[in-house]
Amino acid sequence: MRLSTGQKYIIYIVALHLVLIWLVYKLLFQDKILFIASEVFLLFSIAGAVRLYQNFMQPNEFVKSGIEAIKDKDFTIKFVPTGKGEVDTLIEVYNLMIDQLREERTKLNEQHFFLEKLIAASPISIIILDYDDRISSLNQKARDLFHVDSETLIGRSLTETGFALLIEISNLLDGESGIIKTDGIQTFKIQRSHFMDKGFRRSFLMIEELTAEMHESEKKAYGKVIRMMAHEVNNTLGATDSILQTTRSYLLREEFSDLNDALRIASERNMRLTLFMRNFADVVRLPLPNLAKNDLGVLVRDVAMFMQSFVKEREIVLEMPAIASLQLNIDSGQMEQVLVNVIKNAVESCEPGNRVEITLNDRQLAIRNNGKPISQEEALLLFNPFYSSKPNGQGIGLTLSREILHNHGFHFSLKTNEDGWTEFIIVF
Repeated sequence: MRLSTGQKYIIYIVALHLVLIWLVYKLLFQDKILFIASEVFLLFSIAGAVRLYQNFMQPNEFVKSGIEAIKDKDFTIKFVPTGKGEVDTLIEVYNLMIDQLREERTKLNEQHFFLEKLIAASPISIIILDYDDRISSLNQKARDLFHVDSETLIGRSLTETGFALLIEISNLLDGESGIIKTDGIQTFKIQRSHFMDKGFRRSFLMIEELTAEMHESEKKAYGKVIRMMAHEVNNTLGATDSILQTTRSYLLREEFSDLNDALRIASERNMRLTLFMRNFADVVRLPLPNLAKNDLGVLVRDVAMFMQSFVKEREIVLEMPAIASLQLNIDSGQMEQVLVNVIKNAVESCEPGNRVEITLNDRQLAIRNNGKPISQEEALLLFNPFYSSKPNGQGIGLTLSREILHNHGFHFSLKTNEDGWTEFIIVF
């Protein structure tokens, strides 16, 4: 067992005085006066040694008390000067240190509180990871983005959450950023960075949804192009068709029948091209929905009945369980266009014998089919303006549907599930 400095000092003083007492006894025992005087001197020496020991130990007691207070994170304890130079110097240093620690602690607590409030109120989704890259906290915006409680995600790694966006973010390194598009509809700006906590790196993610901004930017870009194209094409086609019709009126004789037919075909082609451009222009000219109370259930049944002949031609089975009434504020004309487009796409992706199913409840409308699945590459492009996976498609149907559903404030998604069924879901 190792002895402390105080214990060593006591042993030294005791041994020294025992030796002195023995020497005094041996040398001065015969001379009573000197012997008594020596003993008195030794008593004063012992008292002085004790007093020195107490003075020596007093700073240690102050240091020990101060250390205990700091360990307990109590920065309110301060010592009063004793009038002893060395001890007062130590007390002054300690009190100054405690004042600085208390100020720093208060400042850090205020900064921490401010940072927590800032993160909580941030319009950007923020996810903070622990030392093992598992989710340790997320702000309200992130909870709203993923529609989950904190407890659902805390403790999981990004790949264990089941969210495609977080799984894709897991491939980012600290300091990297990028644009990620999920299910072809939502667009996010992602940034991954880190901070130091207790000497170790911890990562955090900032997720900003750009869907509305990207949507508006796209709309302005293609709107300008379409208006310019429509103006030029319609002006040209109008004048051309007028010339063709006038020329045909002079070629009614039988010997000009071949030429007349050629001009008729050219005129019909002009009309189809005019219709083609009108379809593009409809996306730009789409008015805001005229919302009124309508029964979506009745609308779904009517559209399904309207599409029956198209379904039978392709030998597809259209299944629609009993659809209950559902009163919603919608523009029935625009929503009818969405239903026609979605059901038509579902049927065209099927082969004879496949099925298309329509279900409706008070939360969502689902149109699903077990036809050709959507590849990952197609999924990212489906709602891009005028993209089509069909050889002769114009890419107008989904673009128009996106505009209508967006203007209604409905959330929607289109994807192929693991079971092979492709679903278009509209959430009210």
